[in-house]
Amino acid sequence: MIKHNIFTSLLLAAMTLASCSDWDDHYEGGNGSSGSNMTLWEQMQSTPELSDFCQVLESTKMLRMHRKTTTSYADMLNEGQQYTVVAPVNGSFNRDSLINLTGTLSGDSLVAKFFVLNHISRSATSINDATPDIYMLNQKYKGISVAENTIDGVDVKQGNIRTHNGVLHITQKPLPYNYNLFEALCDLPEMSGVGDVMKQFNEDYFSADASASSGIVEGVPVYVDSVIYERNKLLENVGYINAEDSSYWMVAPVSEEWERVWNETNEYFVYDNKVLKRDSLQRMWSARALLEDAIFNMNEQTAPDQVLHSVPYERWRKTYLTGRPRFHEFYEPFGEGGILANSRVVPCTNGFLYVVDKWPFTQEQTYFKELWSEAEDQTLITSYKDCTYSSGRTVHANISQDEYLHVIPNSKTSNWNLAYRVDNTLSGAYDVCAIVLPRSAALLENGKPCKFKADITYVDENGDTKTFNCGNTQFKSDPEKNDTIVLAENFKFPTCNYGQSDIKVTVTLKCSILPAETSKYSREMYLDCIYLRPRTPNTDEQ
Repeated sequence: MIKHNIFTSLLLAAMTLASCSDWDDHYEGGNGSSGSNMTLWEQMQSTPELSDFCQVLESTKMLRMHRKTTTSYADMLNEGQQYTVVAPVNGSFNRDSLINLTGTLSGDSLVAKFFVLNHISRSATSINDATPDIYMLNQKYKGISVAENTIDGVDVKQGNIRTHNGVLHITQKPLPYNYNLFEALCDLPEMSGVGDVMKQFNEDYFSADASASSGIVEGVPVYVDSVIYERNKLLENVGYINAEDSSYWMVAPVSEEWERVWNETNEYFVYDNKVLKRDSLQRMWSARALLEDAIFNMNEQTAPDQVLHSVPYERWRKTYLTGRPRFHEFYEPFGEGGILANSRVVPCTNGFLYVVDKWPFTQEQTYFKELWSEAEDQTLITSYKDCTYSSGRTVHANISQDEYLHVIPNSKTSNWNLAYRVDNTLSGAYDVCAIVLPRSAALLENGKPCKFKADITYVDENGDTKTFNCGNTQFKSDPEKNDTIVLAENFKFPTCNYGQSDIKVTVTLKCSILPAETSKYSREMYLDCIYLRPRTPNTDEQ
């Protein structure tokens, strides 16, 4: 990555060399016929002030599947397909530096992306009032101003030069390369921490639809022209900030701060040694944990100055639960304490990057959330003994989802047990709780308290199952209220089970009433949920 940034810096320096000559020519509008029998390449070769640009085109080779071909962009512009070329005049850029960069594969790729393809469009586009912009081969839009004689703010010396295979416009200097959000993160030095992580999710994929097939040999499709695209698997989940036609805001920290929060987040996504690709999973979920709430699709905002909804907001909104905290929305983002309050704005082609020196989110706001195993969701019950159960519904206040589970012992003296799975635990500390309801939740008169013990099962770093008996404590519920009982305070799970289908964390409730205590306690229970409350240093300070 360091080498890439050096190449990029050298490239941009070569592109932005100021022109030493003044000019007072006006570009030629209308249907200029100069060079109409020539190709674009032949026209440029016959124009002395474009000799530097021509040499760069000859030196820059087209890539195929990340390998250099023998075909240059000069060759491409000498063929029959229609193009528009915006060619900067000699002396407005550092020709030798660009040509030197094309000597390596990575350098050639950067010169192509940032310089050559920034000046070529795959269609013949004239400059006129009906043409608002030109779409270049590097997927950048270049705005046209007929009144100001400019393309993307650069003065046009001579325009609308017709050739056999397209249109040539001559400009006083190179067109600027404007970053989109993804490129800014990957190439701006102060953002390299975020960019390095995001680029790890780049991958190539083969497009059968875009490739040319020559048929099937022994049941296997054979292609004479395989088309390979590049995609970023992370962006598919956090937001398409590399798309030029999108509109996003994003908050991102400088590299030093990113390293701090990245290392901190990684500690919460430690998988046990039996999980396949555990390191890849840790990297993916850590990245998503940090970035999902840092990206905002502006097409989905109604009042961004008042409240911002991050990318996961819509899917979370559909699963809002009664009495639960609301996530993925951030109020007064520019106000005191707001997530954008102390940011520096970097305009990008598809939105704005808000750079911060200090990460403005807490773990509890983003990835370290409360976990709820609803008691009435009987699919979460992993085992039970000496009891039956049924789900009930109530309009009683402050009951999660307005439902509960009624646990009934098989006999008057049966000490039952019931186990629930808990999904998506992180390798962090929680208060592990059970919320037990009074009989009045079922519209019955209040009865006696419940008395029970609890076990927590989990896996250690080696993937071996362990059990914590919650200090062998006898828990007693309050029969007069919805009682949140802390079974284990500040309990640290050594590994996470986020995004996994395996059952690795369970909480078991075990009725523990002695025969002599039957008149004092009830073996029936009205269970609202098993509830895990995150604990962090920030939690303890509150």
